[in-house]
Amino acid sequence: MNKVQLAEKLAQERKTTKKEANEWVEAIFQTMEKTLKKGEIVKISGFGRFTVKNVAAKVAKSPNSDKMIHVPASKKVAFKQSEKLKASL
Repeated sequence: MNKVQLAEKLAQERKTTKKEANEWVEAIFQTMEKTLKKGEIVKISGFGRFTVKNVAAKVAKSPNSDKMIHVPASKKVAFKQSEKLKASL
């Protein structure tokens, strides 16, 4: 399911327009992104939590040329499912 499909499903279930449902979905994702950028945790009860993890710089072997390359430090979003979600799957 992608964002468009999510908005369509939300519009169907809440008996609203696709445009309004899309605005809700966008607002939720933008709020989550802003919160994660601040380094805060997004915890959705019964679903899971999103956190930002720091990935250290490293030296790795390029699969194309077998040369050693420097991979800079970066950040990634990690998701940990709740026990309730895990049990339902």
